Amino acid sequence: MSQSLPTKTQSTQEATAGDAVASFEARHGPLDRIQHVLHGNPTLVPVLVLLVSILFFGVIVGSRFFNPLTLTLILQQVTIVGIVGVAQTLVILTAGIDLSVGAIMVLSSVIMGQFAVSYGLPAPLALACGLAVGTICGLINGFLVAFVRLPPFIVTLGTWFVFEATNFIYSANETIRAQDVQANASLLQFLGTTFRLGGAVFTYGAVFMVLLVAVLWYVLNHTAWGRHVYAVGDDPDAARLSGIPLSRTLIAVYAVGGFICALAGWAIIGRLGSVSPTSGYEANIQAITAVVIGGTSLFGGRGSVVGTLVGALIVGVFAMGLRIWGTDPQWTRLTVGALIVAAVAADQWIRKVSA
Repeated sequence: MSQSLPTKTQSTQEATAGDAVASFEARHGPLDRIQHVLHGNPTLVPVLVLLVSILFFGVIVGSRFFNPLTLTLILQQVTIVGIVGVAQTLVILTAGIDLSVGAIMVLSSVIMGQFAVSYGLPAPLALACGLAVGTICGLINGFLVAFVRLPPFIVTLGTWFVFEATNFIYSANETIRAQDVQANASLLQFLGTTFRLGGAVFTYGAVFMVLLVAVLWYVLNHTAWGRHVYAVGDDPDAARLSGIPLSRTLIAVYAVGGFICALAGWAIIGRLGSVSPTSGYEANIQAITAVVIGGTSLFGGRGSVVGTLVGALIVGVFAMGLRIWGTDPQWTRLTVGALIVAAVAADQWIRKVSA
């Protein structure tokens, strides 16, 4: 029995139904649109939180907080965390983590100080040796992660203790005084030098941190290597199939991270004036805090070094504001802890919807 051909009216109805289905599937509610905007702009929320927190303490505390001197002092105080946080951001973007960043920073600073003061090397050469040591430490982490295929958490937990112990053994747990550093290698204290701009006081270290963030932002967003970093963190299997050199990218990320940690070692000498093997013992935790609050996903593939700087500033604003307000210092830790939980929850929420 032959089948009758569809009439023109039936065809029109089917086409209309198909269009209706397509139109329904493409429709998004306000919540979906907000979540997609946040997924594409991971620094948007931390920037808003930073602005609201500045306004909040400006209203509550008044002119003691909301003035150029206080605000630039916050920038000075987050310099070390901001620089180390940039290194941590690179690693976390690849879905890894580096628990040894603080130990690399301190070991590099000790190398710089010992080579310049104890061995009498020229300050630029001592600085270069410290930067080389930081890079080598990063290469060790990268090799173990990329070629030995060990989990980043376990690798960097182990090297954290190794680098920290090396630092204490090599330095004999002795601090090099600021006077000795000034007399033998004033270059090592350069990033701690201050200058005035109107009513604000800046350090060269703070300016260096901002420039470093700007350079890394450009590299991550406008170079092939930066796209490779994001691709490796987002989906390593897809990145490998598309021809991205996975192992080389991971090694480069950890090596660059180690180099940046060594730069933070230079900055911490400028900040303290002296070279102390016990300085920066919480730098790894503080860096992770800045990265997470700054909107970078711990699952990799999404985030920004600008967000990390904003995250460090948020912590600095709360610490300074609560201190001026006269509250117990533990309120700062409580607030930061709540911000971390909220940031991770928001990341999970955004990733689920975007998927």
